[in-house]
Amino acid sequence: MAKVAFIGLGTMGFHMAGHLACEGHEVCVYNRTPAKAELWCDEFAGESAATPREAALGAELVMTCVGNDEDLRSVLLGEDGAFKGMAPGSILVDHTTASAEVARELAVLAAESELGFLDAPVSGGQAGAEAGMLSVMVGGEPAFYQRAAPVIESYAKMVKLLGPVGSGQLTKMVNQICVGGLIQALAEALNFAQAAGLDAQAAMQVISHGAAQSWQLEHRHQTMLEGKFDFGFAVDWMRKDLAIILAEAQRNGAQLPVTALVDQYYADIQAMGGGRWDTSSLIARLKPPH
Repeated sequence: MAKVAFIGLGTMGFHMAGHLACEGHEVCVYNRTPAKAELWCDEFAGESAATPREAALGAELVMTCVGNDEDLRSVLLGEDGAFKGMAPGSILVDHTTASAEVARELAVLAAESELGFLDAPVSGGQAGAEAGMLSVMVGGEPAFYQRAAPVIESYAKMVKLLGPVGSGQLTKMVNQICVGGLIQALAEALNFAQAAGLDAQAAMQVISHGAAQSWQLEHRHQTMLEGKFDFGFAVDWMRKDLAIILAEAQRNGAQLPVTALVDQYYADIQAMGGGRWDTSSLIARLKPPH
């Protein structure tokens, strides 16, 4: 069992930290909104701290799961940041979906303080976090990974080291490219099925056993047909991710025409007032919700 700090108790982090506590790890949490940390402590065996630095004191592993690059810098750097509280030899495991650039930047700063750093974004959404069945894509040194992986497995069904620091974030970008294209294709397929006079649900049941099968089809086609979009990852967050992806593609020369188009479709959803709808709401551009 490890002594762990978990920083960021949002939709994902609240449950991830909970799985750590349930597995028997000694967990201290920090959240920008103290009431959320108090709620976590009421539900799980653990304690909370007033600052990231205090949460990190004595921790072998510090996990972060916050919003974006700047949020990450704010909880790690400065006098109250987690880096100031971490002892030499401890490891920062960042589960934020952020840029590969910030991962590399923070890894250098961590090394200057004799700290380990792993960028380890996750996939699986709120449902995966609640069930402890996330996929975790990791970048960093193998020695740090080997120490952290058994603890990460508390909330993961798949943990894999993919290369040096930044590789986890780049793999998460690959994931989001796939997800965006899949959801748009599913939205068009459902809309086409209904326009053609088919029983769209029956059509999905059939094609889900063939080459068109996907997680999105299995878990979202029914709610998309019903115009219900309250099932996890929000459009606002997807657009944040897509902005990171498109900027990275400009740097590495990758061509992402479909991804750029899907990004604009999500902008349309935001303009419809759907910024907090989940990502399956792309169908609302084609068929407004009830």
